[in-house]
Amino acid sequence: MHSDLPKVLHPVAGQPMLRWIVQTCRDAMASRCIIVVGYRGNDVRQALTAVDGCKFVEQHQPLGTGDAVRMAEPVFENSLPGDVLVLAGDGPLIRASTLVKLIEKHHQTQAAATLATAIVDDPSGLGRVIRNDQGQFEAIVEDKDADAKQLKIREINPSYYCFNRALLFDTLKQVGNDNESGEYLLTDVPGLLRTNGHQVSLLDSIPPEDVLSVNTPQQLARVEQIFQNRLADSPNMLRQRA
Repeated sequence: MHSDLPKVLHPVAGQPMLRWIVQTCRDAMASRCIIVVGYRGNDVRQALTAVDGCKFVEQHQPLGTGDAVRMAEPVFENSLPGDVLVLAGDGPLIRASTLVKLIEKHHQTQAAATLATAIVDDPSGLGRVIRNDQGQFEAIVEDKDADAKQLKIREINPSYYCFNRALLFDTLKQVGNDNESGEYLLTDVPGLLRTNGHQVSLLDSIPPEDVLSVNTPQQLARVEQIFQNRLADSPNMLRQRA
């Protein structure tokens, strides 16, 4: 991003992009939001001071997305059984209606995990969704770990998940770091759940525009443009979410 500012604090429509994601979760009736922070975590906490229902946990070393999620496990001690949404902090275009559909699919199929997918023109750098011959979920393969055949797949993982909470944290204990990045990856969990005999469901056909994430200034500019177009179509959106 050519900046010392944590990526999730770069502004979209005048707000840190992470704040839009938190608001989307609230719009989808999430009971609370747990934010995993690392680099300049105090700045992230400060940016969400005025947002109710947020709790922060710290990932002390950047050991991967799976490790980041694992940091949140103590928050759920003594909680009733339930499900959790897991989202990335750099995808502010996610819609509450998508999360609602994700949760509904998760419950309807009694899945251990349900993830959204999208078909994009250029999947470079993104995790590919692997299906079996029956069209059912098989695995997520990161771009760095994909073979030539898998790299041709255009169905990608935008990191919208709903998990059975207990199974999520139990399965994270099985995740290793024998991959190109040497990290503990959350994307391994759905495949491990399936291998262990659990149902993994897919919510496909998410519009490509909705799953754009921000890793470069150019992508940030594109997301800003899309967000401004949404505001033009729905002028009350900014007031309602402020």
